[in-house]
Amino acid sequence: MELGFQSAKKLAALVRLGKVGCLELLDHFIARVERLDGRTNAIVVRDFDRARKRARTLDRKRKTDGKGALFGVPMTVKESFNVAGLPTTWGIPELNDTIAQQDALAVQRLNAAGAVIFGKTNVPIRLADWQSYNAIYGTTNNPWDLTRVPGGSSGGSAAALAAGLTALEVGSDIGSSIRNPAHYCGVFGHKPTWGICPPLGQSIMENVARSDISVIGPLARTADDLALGLATIAGPEEIDAGLQLRLPSPRLSTLRGMRVAVMLDHPLSEVDAAITGRLEEFAKHLSRQGAKVSFSARPDFDLTLGHQLYITLLRATTSGRLDDQEIQRWADEAARLPASDMSYYAMMARGNSMRHRDFLRGHEIREKMRRAWAAFFREWDLFLCPAGANTAFPHDQAGERWERTIEVNGHRVPTTDQMFWAGISCFFYLPGTVAPLGSSGGLPFGVQIVGPQYGDRTTIQFAKLMEKGWQAFTPPPGWE
Repeated sequence: MELGFQSAKKLAALVRLGKVGCLELLDHFIARVERLDGRTNAIVVRDFDRARKRARTLDRKRKTDGKGALFGVPMTVKESFNVAGLPTTWGIPELNDTIAQQDALAVQRLNAAGAVIFGKTNVPIRLADWQSYNAIYGTTNNPWDLTRVPGGSSGGSAAALAAGLTALEVGSDIGSSIRNPAHYCGVFGHKPTWGICPPLGQSIMENVARSDISVIGPLARTADDLALGLATIAGPEEIDAGLQLRLPSPRLSTLRGMRVAVMLDHPLSEVDAAITGRLEEFAKHLSRQGAKVSFSARPDFDLTLGHQLYITLLRATTSGRLDDQEIQRWADEAARLPASDMSYYAMMARGNSMRHRDFLRGHEIREKMRRAWAAFFREWDLFLCPAGANTAFPHDQAGERWERTIEVNGHRVPTTDQMFWAGISCFFYLPGTVAPLGSSGGLPFGVQIVGPQYGDRTTIQFAKLMEKGWQAFTPPPGWE
């Protein structure tokens, strides 16, 4: 297999065995970027000279100090992560000259594991879209079809992986920003349990406080690499030195005996028939392999109310990025709209101007829902559902996100309907892994694997079983 599509785990092994040098491997990826990335525009910040210097240093250390899990692996990170000496803009033109002074904690941990970070990948402005374009770096294209989006906000991450331009990636997720690009680009992505991967150094305002709902996590071409990436960046930061992270072992090592609940669709978000059909087919496959499968098992709370709370508390969480005038404008909008209006726009207006007391009331309801999920996962090992409503859609940069539509089953629906599938795991602090499930019209799509809180190793293990017995990553045509 072309080196550009080898797993990070395999590349690290080749380096340790001396079958390929760190610099040789890095130059191979750089050559691919220089030859191919004009088509995708995925790696928008390039740090080739410093990466070569680091690779040369690692080559000298290989025989004496080459034990890091990612030793010599060339990789990139999402543009929103600080890398000392490189810009961190979140796609915001006013931040075009902002240069990071210190590596994000995740970047420090990747470096400590021996990774060679040679660039940063594209994002939408403010990380707030399921496509990846901004006025600084331009538009990123999906390697499967350059006229379509790669997803967002970690769209550059997933596109670079799918095109074989990088070996491993780290993104962030508050509204499916890891899971959606993995789904659209046919790669693996893991949204960890909230709180296990410190996001220090991944903040638009240099905040040190953790944001509600938001997480950072790995994207990769194999499930093994997800586990490797997660193990590298997870664990408490120094200020929480009294804590230890001990994720439980996977619940089962085989499909036989696994208890799996499956949800094909929901009234709040219609899903394309190609996706629901393939997911149903996969569920039947699980049953034939000895798993216990239910299409009706659900946590004991109103999922519609859970979604409404997710959107309002999500927007309340991100309202810290808004100035006073914007907050007042949204407060005026919320006052103008009837309480019965449950459109995305209305819920966003209420969230953007929410009082802390109302946030606490919503959070209390969420905590009860979290306990319902915990009870559910005492009876079921996993919950499978779509990662999105359709495959990657054509570039659409007109108007506001909430004004746009996508085509599902031959008709147009609001693109924000898909936020239902985003919130079903992240709002409740649960791990969610996306793995390739199938394709439609030449475009890939994935399945979202949701597990109990701190059940990250179980959801990734299931992705490994899928990879071996159902579908692995396949490079897009023309990139081999």
